[in-house]
Amino acid sequence: MAHAKVIDGSSAAAGLRQRIGDIAARWQDQIGIVPGLATVLVGDDAASQAYVRAKGRACAGSGLAAFDVRLPLDISESALIAEVEKLNRDDRVDGVLVQLPLPRHIDPHRIIGVIDPAKDVDGFHPVNVGRLWSGLAGFVPCTPRGCLLLLRAVHDDLAGAEAVILGRSNIVGKPLAALLLATDCTVTTVHSKSIAVPKICRRADILIAATGRPLMVKADWVKPGATVIDVGINSVAGEQGRTRLVGDVDYEPVSGVAGAITPVPGGVGPMTIACLLLNTMLAAARRRDLPDPDLPLS
Repeated sequence: MAHAKVIDGSSAAAGLRQRIGDIAARWQDQIGIVPGLATVLVGDDAASQAYVRAKGRACAGSGLAAFDVRLPLDISESALIAEVEKLNRDDRVDGVLVQLPLPRHIDPHRIIGVIDPAKDVDGFHPVNVGRLWSGLAGFVPCTPRGCLLLLRAVHDDLAGAEAVILGRSNIVGKPLAALLLATDCTVTTVHSKSIAVPKICRRADILIAATGRPLMVKADWVKPGATVIDVGINSVAGEQGRTRLVGDVDYEPVSGVAGAITPVPGGVGPMTIACLLLNTMLAAARRRDLPDPDLPLS
C-alpha cells in the first residue's frame, strides 16, 4: 500500500522558530527591542500547565521575553479582569494570552474582550475576528495559521481547491474557513448537525479534522490523493494500561489513501506554538509602527 507524504510539523515549526529567533536577535542588537509574551493561567489544570511551560520554552529558545502569571482557581472575574488590564498597560508585554478553559464562574468571552486587541496574539478578540473575516490586517488564531502554513508545504496554489473542515469552533473551524476563503478555496464546514458527513468529506481536495473525536475520520471518508490536516490531539487507552496520543484521523488506514497527511503528535501542534511567537513578533512591530517582520503569514 502506498503511503501519503508526511507533512512534518515539528520540522516546519523549528524552521519558523529559527527565523523568529534571528529577527528577535537583530531587533535586540539594532534597536533594543525584546518582544514579550504574557500568559495567564488560572488554576492548576495539568494540560494547561504543560502547554504554558511549552510556550515559555519556545519564547526562551527564540529570544522572546516570557511573563508567566499564575492565578488561583477561585479568583473572581473582576480580579482576573484587573490582572489582564495590568498586562495591557505593561510596555514590556507585546502579547497577552489567557489560557483556556477558564473556571466555570468566569465568562471567557468577557475576559477575551478585555484584552487589548493590539496585544491579542491568540486572535480571539471580536475586533480581530472581524478583521479576519473582512480581509483586514489583524491577528489570526495560531492553530488555523499553522494549518495554512502546513498546507503551503504541499500546495503552491490553493485557488479552486475544495476544502472541507470538520468542526466549527471559534478557535479552529471558523477562523480556518475565513483563511481558506481568502486563498480562494471552495470551503464547506461540517458539524454535528450535518447530514451525510462521509460523503461530503470524500469530495475534499483538502480535509481538515478539528472535532476532538479520536480516530473519527476513516479511510473511506477520504478522496484518493487528498491532503489531510489533523488538528485533533486526544489521549486514549493504549497497551499495558498506558495512554497514547491520537488525532481525529485514523492515521494508518487514511495514510494509505491520502496524498499528504499530518501526524499526531508532530503535526499541527508544534506549529500552533510557533505561530504564537510569530503573532507576538507582529504585535511587537505594529505597536512600535515598525514594518511587519519577514515571516510567512499565509
